Amino acid sequence: MSYLDELNPVQRQAVENTDGPVLVVAGPGSGKTRVLTYRIAHIMEKGVAPWEILSLTFTNKAAREMQERISKVVGDKARNVWSGTFHSIFARILRVEADKIGYSPNFTIYDTEDTKSVIGAIIKEMNLDKTVYNVNTIRSRISSAKSSLITPRLYAENEAMKMQDRQAKMPFISDIYLKYGERCKRAGAMDFDDLLYRLYELWQKNPEVLDKYRKRFRYLLVDEFQDTNTLQYGIIRKLVHFEGSPRNICVVGDDAQSIYAFRGATIQNILDFEKDFSPFGIKVFKLEENYRSTEHIVQAANEVIRFNKKQIQKKIWSSKGTGQKIKVIKTMTDAEEGKRVADTISEQRNRFHLRNTDIAVLYRTNAQSRVLEEYLRRYNIPYKIFGGLSFYQRKEVKDLIGYLRLAVNPKDEEALRRVINFPKRGIGDSTLDKISELAGQQNLTMWEVLLHIDAGTRTQKSIHEFVKIVQDSGQKAESLNAHEAAMYIAKQSKLIEEYNQDKTVEGLGRLENLNALLDGIKSFVEDDEFETASEQQNKSLASYLQNIALLTDQDDESKNGDYVTLMSVHSAKGLEFKSVFVVGLEEKLFPSFMSMDTPDGLDEERRLFYVAITRAEQYLTLTFSMSRYKFGQMQYNEMSRFIEEIPRDHLESTSALRSGFSADFEPTPSRTTTTAVPSKSGVSGAFKPRPASSNAAPRIDPALFKASPSDQIKVGNTVLHLKFGEGKVLNIDGGKDNRIATIFFEAADDGQEKRIMLKFAKLQIVE
Repeated sequence: MSYLDELNPVQRQAVENTDGPVLVVAGPGSGKTRVLTYRIAHIMEKGVAPWEILSLTFTNKAAREMQERISKVVGDKARNVWSGTFHSIFARILRVEADKIGYSPNFTIYDTEDTKSVIGAIIKEMNLDKTVYNVNTIRSRISSAKSSLITPRLYAENEAMKMQDRQAKMPFISDIYLKYGERCKRAGAMDFDDLLYRLYELWQKNPEVLDKYRKRFRYLLVDEFQDTNTLQYGIIRKLVHFEGSPRNICVVGDDAQSIYAFRGATIQNILDFEKDFSPFGIKVFKLEENYRSTEHIVQAANEVIRFNKKQIQKKIWSSKGTGQKIKVIKTMTDAEEGKRVADTISEQRNRFHLRNTDIAVLYRTNAQSRVLEEYLRRYNIPYKIFGGLSFYQRKEVKDLIGYLRLAVNPKDEEALRRVINFPKRGIGDSTLDKISELAGQQNLTMWEVLLHIDAGTRTQKSIHEFVKIVQDSGQKAESLNAHEAAMYIAKQSKLIEEYNQDKTVEGLGRLENLNALLDGIKSFVEDDEFETASEQQNKSLASYLQNIALLTDQDDESKNGDYVTLMSVHSAKGLEFKSVFVVGLEEKLFPSFMSMDTPDGLDEERRLFYVAITRAEQYLTLTFSMSRYKFGQMQYNEMSRFIEEIPRDHLESTSALRSGFSADFEPTPSRTTTTAVPSKSGVSGAFKPRPASSNAAPRIDPALFKASPSDQIKVGNTVLHLKFGEGKVLNIDGGKDNRIATIFFEAADDGQEKRIMLKFAKLQIVE
C-alpha cells in the first residue's frame, strides 16, 4: 500500500500539490504532522534532492519526529533534509556566512543569563537606578524590538515606544539597546534573537548571499505558521517572495490556535498569507476532520471560536461518535474546586478505568496549581507538573518560605543561606563561608555568630539589618496569626518589592505565585474546621509551616510513571488526553483580566480556551469557583463567558456528583449575578433552600453573605456557613477569646455536628 493511501482526500491533495504556494489550515487533531512529513517525502519521490528542501518547526521534538516519519517512507536520505527549528537552521547558516556582517564563524551564543549580565553591566556603567531599570524588563523590551525588526536607531526614533519607556520611568532603554548590540558584537556574541535578527541583516545587506540560499532551497515548508512573528515571516518572505521565484512554499497552521502574542507571535501572518500569495495561484486546503475528540467536544469548540471576528472560516467535524457531554462543575470556593477535581478524577479512574496518565488538569496561570496539588496529595493521586515546577518548588515561593522558616526558627541554616542575600544586600558567598567556618570553630549556629557581629563595615551593617528583619519577623510570628505574620514578613524582607520590579510575563507570573502563597496562608487561617480548643495553634505560622512541610516532603508519587498531568493551557498545546479538566473558568481569570481591554486580547483568550478543550479525546470537565482569594481578599467571581458560549445541548448536569456543594448548572444568556432567594426565616438574602429530597448543602450566594460579629452568636441561633449551609448552635464553651460553638448542620455530609472556633468562624445569624 502506498503511503498516499493512508491519507483522506483533502490530506492527499495537500500532499500531492507540491508546486507553488500552499496554505494548509489544520484544525486540532486533523493529522497536520502526517501531511507535512508525507509532503516532504512526496517531493523527494518526485526527484528533488533532500538538501533542496527546508523545513522549519518551532521545537526540536517536532523536528525529530518529522525526520523519523520521513525516514520510514524514503529511508536514510531523509537525514539530508534541512529540517529543524528556526534558530538551529539559521545558526547553521550564520556559522558559514557570519564574516559578511563582521562576526567570526565561531561566534558565541549568549543564553538568557549571559544577556542579563551584559544588560546589568550597562545599567551600572550608565549610573542608572537598578531598582527602576529592571534587567528582565529591559531584556524583554530588546527582544520584542528585534522580533518586530526594530533596530536601535528605529527604536530611538519611535515616539510611541519612547513614550512607553518614559511612562515606565525608564527613558534610556533605547540607549541601553544600542550599547547592548555594540557590546555583543565587540564580544563576538549573539543572543537567541540575534540568530534570526542577524540573519535578516545578513540577507538584507548581502543580496548575493540571499540569492545563494534562494537557489539552494527550492522548497520551503513551515509548521505552526500561526506562531510566527514579524521577523520570522520577514525571513520567509525574503526566501520565496521575489521576482521570478516559483514560490514553492507550504505553510501549515491553525489561526484558531494562535496563542503566543505575548512572545511576539502575530496571528496576522496566517490571516494575511492567502492575500500575500494570491497573485501567484495559492491553493488552500482545510483539514477539518478531527481524529482526536468526540462530537460533543468538537462542536462545542466550533461554537466557541465562532465568536472571534478575525479567523479563517472552517467547520471541524468528528467521526468518533457523539461521546460524553461536557461536565460543568460550579463550586463556592477555590478550595472546594480542588476537592471536586480530585473527587472527579477518582470517579473517572474507577468508572471509566482510566490511568492517571490519561488525565490532565489545565489552568490559565501556574499559581492555580497550589490548591490542586494540595488536594491531589490528600487523595494520594500522583501528579506531575509540566512546563514548570511544583508550586512549592518555585524559587519565589521557596524564597518567602525561607523567610517564614527563619521567623519561626532562626537557627534554620538552609533557610538562612537561601535568603540572607536575597534581595541582594552585599553579603556574598565568601562572607557566608567565613561565618560558617567561625560557627564550626566555636560550636555555634550561624545565627548565633550573626548576633555577635559588630556594625562596622558596609557588609556588617547589612548583616545587622538582616538580623533585625528576622528578629522582628519572629516577634510577629508569635503574636499574629499565620497570614498577618506572613504579610508583614513579605513586606519587611522586600521580596514583594523585588519581584514587583520585573514587568515581564515571567516576572508577573512570579509575583502571582507569591500572592498565591499568601492567599493560601489566608485560606489556612480562615479554615475554621477543627475539633478542640487545643488546636487553636493551627492558625500560627509555625503550624502552617508544619502543614505544608507534610505536603511537600512526601515521596515522589510519579516515579512509577503513572501520574496525572498538571500544566498551563499554553504548555498543553499539541498534546492530547482521554480526560481533560479546565479549571478556574471565571471572568478576569479565564479570560484573563489583562486581555479584556481589547478585542484582540479577548480573541486570543478565546483561542486559548479553544486549545484547552480540544486537548480532550473523550471526557471534558470545566470548573469554576464563585469565590477565591486574591491578594489576601475574598474575590467573588462571575462564570466565564466561554462556558456560556457553549450551547446547552453539549453540556451535562453535574447534580449526580454527591460530594461538596450541589453544582447544578444552568447556562444563561447573560453573565449577571443570580438574584438570591429569601431564606425561610425571611432574614438572609444569601440562602437558597434545596429541594426536600436533596441532602446536599444549600447554595449560598457569597456576594450577599454577611458574617455576623462572633460575640453576638448565642446558643439556639440559626446560622449560615458558606460551606455547610444552615445550622443550629447547640452549645458554646471556652473562654472569652477562645469560644467554640458546637453546631448541627443538617445538610453537611448527611447531617453532623461540627465544632468551630468562633474567633475565626464566618457565620451569619439567620434567627
